[in-house]
Amino acid sequence: MAQWMKKRKSRGFTLVELLIVIVIIGILAGSLLLVMGSGTDKANATKVVSDMRTLKAAQLMYYADNDEFATDIDDLTTYVDRTPDGGALGEYSATATSIVFTADDTGGGFQSRLDAMAPAAGVVKSGDIYSMSL
Repeated sequence: MAQWMKKRKSRGFTLVELLIVIVIIGILAGSLLLVMGSGTDKANATKVVSDMRTLKAAQLMYYADNDEFATDIDDLTTYVDRTPDGGALGEYSATATSIVFTADDTGGGFQSRLDAMAPAAGVVKSGDIYSMSL
């Protein structure tokens, strides 16, 4: 009997040990997803602010060439290297006095990050509409 116990003990991990390892890996993976989601929200908010600055510069170049402001984002495509696309986040538009971003995202993460970044970037918020004056 003693020999059998010795062999059994040295064969591998017990079921309890394996379950504990799986639970620990699950906890670590869950915390990693929370951290990555927060980073994605901040990256999207930074992208929106950057796109608004790019469109503002394009609007000013358009004005310098045409003595009027563009009223359609498509008119600004020759002045930017990449046309900003809000995608699932929202939609960009241009007026004679500002660049406007209308947010489609009703979830808290992205808009809360954008709300925090807006004052420092010169973006004014009104509901789900963010605008940057020219």
